[in-house]
Amino acid sequence: MDRPATTSRHSTPEQTWVFDFEDGNKERKDLLGGKGANLAEMVNLGMPVPPGFTITTEACRAYLVAGDDPAGLFEQVDEHLWTLEQKMGRRLGDPDDPLLVSVRSGAKFSMPGMMETVLNIGLNDVSVAGLARASGDERFAMDSYRRLLHMYGTTVLGLPGEEFSAEMDALKERRGVRLDVDLDVDDLRALVASYQEIVLRGSGRPFPQEPRDQLTGAVRAVFESWNTPRAMLYRRQERIPEDLGTAVNVQAMVYGNRGSASGSGVAFTRDPASGAPGVYGDYLVNAQGEDVVAGVRNTVSLADLAELDRPSHEALLEVMARLEQHYRDLCDIEFTIEDGHLWMLQTRVGKRTPEAAFRIASTMIDEGLIDADEALGRVTGAQLARLMFPRFDPEARRNLVATGMNASPGAAVGRAVFDSATAVAWAERGDAVILVRKETTPDDLHGMVAATGILTSRGGKTSHAAVVARGMGRTCVCGAEAIHVDAEHRQARLRNGNGDHLVIHEGDVISIDGTTGEVFIGAVPVVSSVVVRHLEGELGDPHDADAHGELVVAVSRLLNHADAVRRLEVRANADTPDDAGRARRFGAEGIGLCRTEHMFLGERRELVENLILAENEEERLAALRALLPLQRADFIDILEAMDGLPVTIRLIDPPLHEFLPDLTDLAVAVALEDERGNNDSRHHRLLDAVRRLHEQNPMLGLRGVRLGIMIPGLVRMQVRAVLEAAGERILAGGDPRPELMVPLVADERELELVHGMIAEVAAAVAAERGVEVGHLVGTMIELPRAAVTADRIARCADFFSFGTNDLTQMTWGFSRDDVESSFFSEYLDHGIFAVSPFESIDREGVGEMVRIATRLGRETNPALHIGVCGEHGGDPESIEFFEEVGVDYVSCSPFRVPVARLEAGRAALAVRDGARSAGASTA
Repeated sequence: MDRPATTSRHSTPEQTWVFDFEDGNKERKDLLGGKGANLAEMVNLGMPVPPGFTITTEACRAYLVAGDDPAGLFEQVDEHLWTLEQKMGRRLGDPDDPLLVSVRSGAKFSMPGMMETVLNIGLNDVSVAGLARASGDERFAMDSYRRLLHMYGTTVLGLPGEEFSAEMDALKERRGVRLDVDLDVDDLRALVASYQEIVLRGSGRPFPQEPRDQLTGAVRAVFESWNTPRAMLYRRQERIPEDLGTAVNVQAMVYGNRGSASGSGVAFTRDPASGAPGVYGDYLVNAQGEDVVAGVRNTVSLADLAELDRPSHEALLEVMARLEQHYRDLCDIEFTIEDGHLWMLQTRVGKRTPEAAFRIASTMIDEGLIDADEALGRVTGAQLARLMFPRFDPEARRNLVATGMNASPGAAVGRAVFDSATAVAWAERGDAVILVRKETTPDDLHGMVAATGILTSRGGKTSHAAVVARGMGRTCVCGAEAIHVDAEHRQARLRNGNGDHLVIHEGDVISIDGTTGEVFIGAVPVVSSVVVRHLEGELGDPHDADAHGELVVAVSRLLNHADAVRRLEVRANADTPDDAGRARRFGAEGIGLCRTEHMFLGERRELVENLILAENEEERLAALRALLPLQRADFIDILEAMDGLPVTIRLIDPPLHEFLPDLTDLAVAVALEDERGNNDSRHHRLLDAVRRLHEQNPMLGLRGVRLGIMIPGLVRMQVRAVLEAAGERILAGGDPRPELMVPLVADERELELVHGMIAEVAAAVAAERGVEVGHLVGTMIELPRAAVTADRIARCADFFSFGTNDLTQMTWGFSRDDVESSFFSEYLDHGIFAVSPFESIDREGVGEMVRIATRLGRETNPALHIGVCGEHGGDPESIEFFEEVGVDYVSCSPFRVPVARLEAGRAALAVRDGARSAGASTA
C-alpha cells in the first residue's frame, strides 16, 4: 500500500486539522470533542480501542464559516487514513478484504441523539463480496451493507428514515418473521437492492460506490449536523455555546453483528437513575451499536452477558473499574464484542438524574475518589430544584390533552377554575384547584396563592404567571396554545390528537406537569418530594439513612458544605409570615425583598380606593389611619418570623391606579347606574379617578419614590407601621432588624427627601413608644441612571439592592410581558439571546450596570451593603456573576433558597479556582 502523495507525514501544515487517537488525551475536549478526547485517553491507558483519528472542532468551525472544506483538510485525512490502513493491514474498500470505518460526531459537550453515526463506510457492490469471503459469512456482509445504505441515506443524503424502516418491516412481514436477525442472506440481498432504489429515487443519484467519496460525504454531514434544528434546540435548552462546533471521529470498524459470539452494549459504572453502586447496562447479541440505542430487539442485562461470554464479561468489568477510578466519576461506556474479543468504542462521564447526581457525589467522597469541594461542583441548583418539586407517578395512566411551556416545575392536580375569586372560595372549602387563565395579572395573586397550580394559554417562562408561580413554588404551565380559555362561560375548549373537541368545564379535575409542560384530563397520582419534607423539618435526623434514604443524606451533606464555603448570603423574597417561615426553614438568612403592595389587595383594596377618592386632608388621614393597624400587624408577624435576621421592606412601588377597578368594568357599571338615574355613586367617582390616574406607560409613570414625594402621607404611614411593629417586637423581647428600601430612585435628591421623612417618623415613634428602633435606609437600584450615579446616591444610603427585573427592562427597553410573546423566540433563534435576559443576567449590559454601581457606591461609602433582590437572585449562572462582582447577598423566592445556597457555594469555589488558575498562568 503506497503512502498518499498529497502531503508528507512529517511536514508541518499551516493548520493541523486531524490527530490520531494516540496523539490526544481527555484534557483536549475543546479541540478533539468529548468523544475523541476520551477515545485518546483510553488508548493511552492501553485499553482495547479500535484505531482511528479525529478531525478537530476547528475544522468544523472553519467549514461552517466558509461553507467549504478547509484548505488541506482532506489531504490530512488521506494521510491519517493511510496510517490507519497500515495498522489494520487492510485498505479502505479493498475488493478482497476491505477495511471499513465508522464516522461519528463528538462535540465538547455530550449531545446524545443530536447528530447521527454512519457505520461500515467502505462497502460497495464489489467490496461486500470481499467482506463475505474474508469473514466466511455472506449474511454478515449483506447485513453490514444494508446498514450502511440506511445510515448513509438518512444521515448524509437526508432521506426519510421511515422509507428504509418501512421496507424492512414489509420484508419481515412477507417472510413471516419478527426480528431482523431472522432474515437470511437472500432476504438481506433483496433489502440492499431495495435500499439502493430508495437512495436513487430520493437523491437522484446512485449510492456512491467509491469508498473515499463515502468518507468525505459522511465527514461533511457531521459538520453540517451541528446546525440542524434539533441540535440547535438542544444546545439552547442545555445552554451549550453555538460556536463550539463538533469533532469527527473516524474509526476502524469492529463487528458486533458477526453471529452469536458477537454483540454490542452500553454500560454504566453506577446506576444513572438512582446513583446506586453496581454495574448497569444492556447487551444485544449479534448487533451493531446503533441497534442497542434504537431498541430493535430486547436486550439482556450485563449479568446475562456473564452467562453468554464470561471472559468478555470479566474483561468488561475490569475496564469499567479502571475507567471509573481514572475519571473519578460515573462512566457511560459503549462496547462491542467481536467473535469473543472485547473492544471499547466510547466512554464519557455519564449523564444522570438529579437523584443520582447527589448520591454519587456524596458516595464518592466516602470512597475517597473526590473531596467535598469537587463533589459540590458536580451537582447543580437546577438538579436540586427538580428534586424539590412533587412529581407524577411515572407508572400511572394518564390522558394527555395539551402541552405548553414548562414554566415552574412540579406536579399539580385540582379542579379547574377560571377566576381568582372562585379559586379562593373553593380552596377555602377544601378543594384543590388549578387556576386556568388566558394570562394572569397582579389582580390574580390571591387566586394563585390559593391554587395548587396555574395553567395559562398565553405567555412563557418569564410571564407574570411563571415568575409568580416560581416565586411561590407553585406548579405552572404557560402558553398552552391548544387550550382556548373562555372565562365568561367557565370552560376551556381544546382539540385532542384524534381531532375530537374536548371541553374542560369548571370543576373538572385536571393535572398539570410543570416539569414537562404537559396537561392531562383527570387526576394523575402525585409522589411527594422527600427533599422538601426534609427541609421543612418533617423527617427528623437527615443522617438516619435507614429511615430517610441516602438521597436526603446526600442533599443535606452537600448543602451544608455549600454553606461552609460560600461568601454570599442568601435571603428570601417573602411578603407573608408563612413565606418568611418557610424561607427560614429552608436556610434563608433574612428577607431581601418584602413587597408591601401585596398588602393592599383583597378586602383592603377599598381602603386604598378611599385614599385615592379622598377630597380633603381629613379624608386622606382617615384612610391612612384605617390602613395603619393592618400594615403594622403584617409587619409584626413577618418580623417575628425573621427574628434576629434582616428584613428589607420595599415601600409601595406600583402606580396607584393598579389598586383601582378595571376601566371597562367601571364604565359598564356607571352606564347601568346612569340608566337608573344614579349619577353620583362611588362607581362614578372611581371612574373619574381611574381616568385621572391613567398613564400611557405606567412603568415609567407615578410609582416608586415618586409616590412617596407626591403622596408623602402614604409613605409615612408605611414607615410608621414598620417601626411601630419593630417597637412592639422589641418590647416583647424580640430582635427585629428592619431595612427600609425606597424603590425607583434615579437621583440622590429623591432619596434625600424620603430619607428625611423616614427620620421624622422614626423620631416620632421613638418619642411615642419610648423605644429606639434600629433600622437601615437604602434604595433599589433599578434604573440605569441610578447605576451610573451610584456614588452620589450612596452618600445617603445604608444599602443598595439591585432590582434586576426592572433594571433589565430599562436597560434593554423591553416590557417583559409584551415582548416575550412577540419576538423573544426570534431573538433566541437568531442567537441575539442565548437565554432570556429575564431568566439569566445579561452580563455585558445589565451586569455591567451592576458592576459599575457596586464599584461607584463603595468608593463613596465603603460600608455600603449590597444585595440583589430580582428574579436573577435564584438563577445559578447569575449567582456566579454576583459572586464575581462582590455583592453581599442574593435574595430569591423561598422555594429557591436551597438552590441559591448550593449555587453560592459552587460560585465561591469557581471564583476561587479561577483566581488560582489565573495566578498559576501568570507565574
